[in-house]
Amino acid sequence: MPLRFTLRQLEYFVAVGQAGSIAAASEAVNVSSPSISAAISQLEGEFGIQLFIRQHAQGLSLTPGGRRFFTEAKLLLEAADGLHDLAADIAHAPRGPIGIGCFVTLAPLILAGLRRSFEAACPDATVTQAEGDQERLLGLLRRAEIDVAVTYDLEIPQDVSFLPLLDLPPHVLLAEGHPLAGEAALPLDRLVAEPMVLLDLPASRDYFLSLFAVANLRPRIAERTRDMAVVRSLVAHGYGYALANVRAGSERALDGAPLVRVPLAGQHRPMAMGTATIRGERKTRLVAAFEAHCRERLPAMEWG
Repeated sequence: MPLRFTLRQLEYFVAVGQAGSIAAASEAVNVSSPSISAAISQLEGEFGIQLFIRQHAQGLSLTPGGRRFFTEAKLLLEAADGLHDLAADIAHAPRGPIGIGCFVTLAPLILAGLRRSFEAACPDATVTQAEGDQERLLGLLRRAEIDVAVTYDLEIPQDVSFLPLLDLPPHVLLAEGHPLAGEAALPLDRLVAEPMVLLDLPASRDYFLSLFAVANLRPRIAERTRDMAVVRSLVAHGYGYALANVRAGSERALDGAPLVRVPLAGQHRPMAMGTATIRGERKTRLVAAFEAHCRERLPAMEWG
């Protein structure tokens, strides 16, 4: 049997419950007192309960049942407001330009696919992209040349807000024929005597070296490069091991030489991947939509 009441009647009831009198509620919602009285009578008749105790001196007070009804009515009105917000989002889909930055080692692995899926979800978005190390991405954000960056929690300054999406623990990259390649896991103290190929990017370099510093160890750095593809190639051809957090789509260097990935034993701070924006700036609907897209897509990718 359908109920014969309206959200407007519930709104008037909640207004009286909050104001304590029909006269005060009338002023609050700018509706005549007789209309509010009629709405309350309709609700009481429909549900067969008394909602208020009418006290001439103190106005109206909710009955015990009325208090429970009041709580549920407020929740129902809030849910109805949420439907209005949803309709507004549907009617006003995110649109316009958005500049997306991506950490340089992540960009070849995720940026094109992430951009393509975001453009499919938000066809009215006009996307431009940029890649760089942490210093460059932060500079682009501050100069408003990009709106959001997909990056790591590496030396995030106070003026930047970082939204973490997933943790990536470090692992060891080795050449296929390396004597340690068959180990199930490798502690840092097994690596310090081996030559290391270091990804020599700002913040990234400090992160990898900090893993040794925490353990009071010093790595033997044999090669340095700012290019992760070069790191992988040097490792694959036997110039040393490397530490990394992200697994590439293939366990091979670009020239096809094979690599082996071994977990790093022990407890080590992972890198957190997420999105960075300028703190305090109001996020556009489009930036919020991109962050929500990243929150859905990034953890679903294969990282381990």
